Amino acid sequence: MKFLFDLFPVILFFITFKIYGIYAATAVAIGATFAQIGWVWFRHGKVDTMLWVSLVLIVVFGSATLILQDETFIKWKPSVLYWLFAAALLIAQAIFKKNFIRTMMKEQLTLPEPVWARVNASWAAFFAFMGAANLYVAFNYSTETWVNFKLFGFMGLMLVFVVLQGLMLSKYMATDEDKEA
Repeated sequence: MKFLFDLFPVILFFITFKIYGIYAATAVAIGATFAQIGWVWFRHGKVDTMLWVSLVLIVVFGSATLILQDETFIKWKPSVLYWLFAAALLIAQAIFKKNFIRTMMKEQLTLPEPVWARVNASWAAFFAFMGAANLYVAFNYSTETWVNFKLFGFMGLMLVFVVLQGLMLSKYMATDEDKEA
């Protein structure tokens, strides 16, 4: 359910684009992200940093799109967000010796430190790739194709990556038999 909630602004962007076009969709995405943050704040009393970053980016790039009536800005937003994620993962690991992926997944997985480092690096590389893929589609295909890719392409790529990551990590996952022993 959280996955769908996280996609709330993207889904509304997609639907609005199909009916009213890029500028209305951009305005709806800005409003939906504010609503999303409001809901999270109301329910949990705090908002994750990633959601705040997403809000800042949608407001900055979305506002530029609306004010200048130039869809180029909104097309850059996903790339910048993905590249910030990649940079955060790499900088946290290299400078602060903090592995955000391990922090998020340590309850589900116990891995040797070198494996955690590879997992972190693979997520950073994946986010860097997603940013580049977004720009490739945004500036080599129609806006319609880009909007479809933004929803379905990103979800498909994420699913493939997560499955491949799961397969890679499966040898480290304890089975019920291991837990009983």
